[in-house]
Amino acid sequence: MLTKYWKQFKSGTDIRGIASSGVPGEEINLTDENIEKMTNAFALWLSECVKKDASTLTVAVGHDSRISAERIKSAVIKALKTAGVKVLDCSLASTPSMFMTTVDLKCDGSVQITASHHPFNRNGLKFFTRNGGLDSADIEKILFYAQEDKKPAQAYGSVEKVDYMKQYSANLRDTIKHGVNAKDYEHPLSGFKIVVDAGNGAGGFYALDVLKPLGADITGSQFLEPDGYFPNHIPNPENETAMKSVCKAAVKAKADLGVIFDTDVDRGGAVDEKGDEINRNRLVAIASAIALEGNEGGTIVTDSITSSGLKKYIENTLGGKHHRFKRGYKNVINEAVRLNKEGINCPLAIETSGHAALRENYFLDDGAYLVTKIIIKAAQLRKDGKTLESLLEPLAEPAEATELRMSITTENFKEYGNKVINDLKEYAKTQPNWEISPDNYEGIRISFGKENGNGWLLLRLSVHDPIMPLNIESDSIGGNKIIAEELYKFLSTCDSIDISPVKKYLNLI
Repeated sequence: MLTKYWKQFKSGTDIRGIASSGVPGEEINLTDENIEKMTNAFALWLSECVKKDASTLTVAVGHDSRISAERIKSAVIKALKTAGVKVLDCSLASTPSMFMTTVDLKCDGSVQITASHHPFNRNGLKFFTRNGGLDSADIEKILFYAQEDKKPAQAYGSVEKVDYMKQYSANLRDTIKHGVNAKDYEHPLSGFKIVVDAGNGAGGFYALDVLKPLGADITGSQFLEPDGYFPNHIPNPENETAMKSVCKAAVKAKADLGVIFDTDVDRGGAVDEKGDEINRNRLVAIASAIALEGNEGGTIVTDSITSSGLKKYIENTLGGKHHRFKRGYKNVINEAVRLNKEGINCPLAIETSGHAALRENYFLDDGAYLVTKIIIKAAQLRKDGKTLESLLEPLAEPAEATELRMSITTENFKEYGNKVINDLKEYAKTQPNWEISPDNYEGIRISFGKENGNGWLLLRLSVHDPIMPLNIESDSIGGNKIIAEELYKFLSTCDSIDISPVKKYLNLI
């Protein structure tokens, strides 16, 4: 059983904490001592997992651009060496590349030092085996081992510096060459202008080591230099400021395409030649179109907040099946893996946040691989005089989309949140023109007719936090507020939820 202290480090399928000073009220808890205990615990867990003595393991270690990366890397390598592990020090690297070391370099496991898009003072550890990223239960076990200070027997390991990103970039270049199959095979992107925004994270390599050698004009690319303070904008394709920045850069450069990555490059987003975002539902739509080529009638797994228009696009336009599942990229990936094991053709798992995992790429959520596939598709369409925008023309997008996040004010928040969802299900059954979606796996999704909002809402419990996110979409201007007004009558009866965000949205306070 994890103590409250060690439980604080669990963030879904990652370990995260405060690694640097600089934010008032946030004291460092990812100390060298704690990192060494966590790494020792991973080495013990990995030796049990692959059934090999720790002294025979090979583990790759990489990191993103955070200011605490070198300190944490030193602590990780020290612990692995003490366990007798052979360490491959990959230095600055993307998170997906660290998984790929288990494929290309035959590593038993890998450690990526990252906290994704979180603030500069945060950091964490993400672990991989050849089977992919770890699950929540695995992280709990590792933290329990750390709490109990369990570790492998002491031995003498070694460290070797490896520039794996060079090989990883070459693999992406080869994928583009093969996919485009241009007359000038070595330069398939000649005549393309592509702007890359790395947000000062680890993604600058994509412009310099993938696109430029293939003939692409990368003029106008920005924030390629690693800087762990992230001085220009948060490296996050979901962040409004970040997306406006890459849209502006793409338009200014008169680019054919703009791409943006989060800090550790496991997520990506894009911008078309008009400067319009290819993000969220639009990103899922393009990824689905690509994934269903050669997989006719296949199933696309998404998270729970995708739009009704996207479902119609996947099923009516593309001829696939849409399986809307739970939030959390690992939930979506695991569901796709499960469906394939049952014999269901499922080539893609994708979350609206930009986590996209293709079966052809080990169901690895890799922003660089996703963007690579989009660039290949753009090049193929160009041969036929078409654009990515033409691919999206049949996608019906909502007139309005809103997300409101309400705090749960009672200590046992999961129990209370689930009670609210169950109570709303019963309440919805009594309301005229409320239809509970039958294909929903998280929270409750309710559809509303033209007379009462012309859209849908999804109320769910956050994966980790005492928060109930409320997503509302409508196909009519003003429809979201009508739906919110209908729900407000129910929410007013919930005494342990702070419904002030809904009140503000409805101009009631």
